[in-house]
Amino acid sequence: MSKTVVSLHQVTIRFAGDSGDGMQLTGDRFTMDTASLGNDLSTLPNFPAEIRAPQGTLAGVSSFQLHFADHHVQTPGDAPDVLVAMNPAALKANIKDLPRGATIIVDSDEFTTRNLTKVGYETNPLEDGSLDSYKVHGIPLTSMTVTALSELTLSRKEAERSKNMFALGLLTWMYHRPTESTENFLNAKFAKKPEVLAANLLAFKTGWNYGETTEDFSVSYEIAPTKMAPGKYRNISGNVAMAYGLIAASKQSELKLFLGSYPITPASDILHELSKHKKFGVITFQAEDEIAAVGSALGAAYGGALGVTTTSGPGLALKAEMIGLAVMLELPLIIIDVQRGGPSTGLPTKTEQADLLQAMYGRNGESPCVVLAPATPKDCFNIAMEAARIATTYRVPVFILSDGYIANGSEPWKIPEQADLPDLRVEFARTQENFLPYARNPETLARPWAVPGTKGIEHRIGGVEKADKTGAISYDPANHDFMVRTRAAKVAGVSVPDLEVDDPTGDAKVLLLGWGSTFGPIAAAVEALRENGESVAQAHLKYINPFPKNLGDVLAKYDRVVVPEMNLGQLAILLRSQYMKDITGYNQVRGLPFSTLEIIEATMAVLND
Repeated sequence: MSKTVVSLHQVTIRFAGDSGDGMQLTGDRFTMDTASLGNDLSTLPNFPAEIRAPQGTLAGVSSFQLHFADHHVQTPGDAPDVLVAMNPAALKANIKDLPRGATIIVDSDEFTTRNLTKVGYETNPLEDGSLDSYKVHGIPLTSMTVTALSELTLSRKEAERSKNMFALGLLTWMYHRPTESTENFLNAKFAKKPEVLAANLLAFKTGWNYGETTEDFSVSYEIAPTKMAPGKYRNISGNVAMAYGLIAASKQSELKLFLGSYPITPASDILHELSKHKKFGVITFQAEDEIAAVGSALGAAYGGALGVTTTSGPGLALKAEMIGLAVMLELPLIIIDVQRGGPSTGLPTKTEQADLLQAMYGRNGESPCVVLAPATPKDCFNIAMEAARIATTYRVPVFILSDGYIANGSEPWKIPEQADLPDLRVEFARTQENFLPYARNPETLARPWAVPGTKGIEHRIGGVEKADKTGAISYDPANHDFMVRTRAAKVAGVSVPDLEVDDPTGDAKVLLLGWGSTFGPIAAAVEALRENGESVAQAHLKYINPFPKNLGDVLAKYDRVVVPEMNLGQLAILLRSQYMKDITGYNQVRGLPFSTLEIIEATMAVLND
């Protein structure tokens, strides 16, 4: 039959189903195929904390949202244009997010009385008219997949596992995505399991053929590639970008990279990724607990390596004393905190920005550390390198505050040329007479990095206060006051770039100031507000301790400063205390990123005040 092809500028698709239905894999494959066509994109994986929640329940719903377009994309989209729901639970958990007129594709085989009852449906929504305002396609995905695989020697249950590939094939046809990369991926993934490989390939092709031949889908869609700067691109998640940035920093500094880590959601993928790259001299150590992990990283730093530890909020609390030791010893240490919902175990797979004050002050005594925050997944690469620069130049612990949204989300990344990367090489203390371990560089206040085993530079270590210059144990009150102030001055004096402000007209009265993963929603909101005739300025902090030197002047320029945060106002507290500026906080802690519309409404409330 003749099919109509419609050109679109953008679309947002959400795949949803049981946590065992392969929604993350399905979304990831569709994303990779989309990236290969040159579309700009942003993703939002969302999955339960339980390893396997009860099948068919709301608690077990896993989803993957992708927003792609022929223009620059800032967010994974406020609301899906298309929902692929593999069961009633997936439909019920996500229907509230869909605008009227959206397309819903459901596996009608799963809408049994038993499955409907599990999630509180008294009647079948596919039959009772409750979905009349949507474009609904009820497809017997399960039975069609089983029928397509009937000639293979698989049980029905084994065959059903490939239904996500049927759905992927259908969406691949529907949006003119290439099929080759998914076929190559499946061939590589299941090379040692020929029956499973055959099932997934056949289900994928059957889904594509169904779209091509069925009368239920008379329209397919095209989204042109985005115009991007020339270069080589790949799709990258925040955690992978962080791992690559650390490897690049290791190479540019000519230091061994050592990661001491204890697995914790959502930071574990940094450990997983770095463990694949031993050919670059990367050493990964999966410790027995968080304290051992940071202790090993600090020991590596003492030994002259680029010492890194990764964690999330609960693990950061356990690492506090050892980070204090790094402050006392004035050694370079990178602490990556991929923030999640808290407190305690909290929401392990959901995002939050509530560890800022913990990173700033969550240690005993006066123990200042540098605090950085990436704005997007690809920005993690640059932030990792910047953390290495600061840590090794100033001999200080450096926090990187990522979060679950950045860590698991992905976007296109232009792969840099190695020649364009900064030179991060450092000098170690050399053999000398009368070595003074706390004699400082007058510009950076950094003490020498003295690698153990170097003749003539033996010195004391440990957590007891050190005497100025000699490093001997000291209980002298004046010395302690001097050393505390010196360590604070060193962090305060770290060289960071000025804050850049996006204020095209120069007459805006309201500034939207963000940090971390609020960048995308804020940028999209500002763009929409300006298109509507509003004059709004935007700035984003990547350096939180120390703040950029021009921050005070920036804040003073605007009548109102709005700070959206996924916490109850932690950056706002820091800004008020340091600059005595009235800050309007916009705060939510739902485990989800802000939508563009929410920030638009919050800003309009300030503009109309």
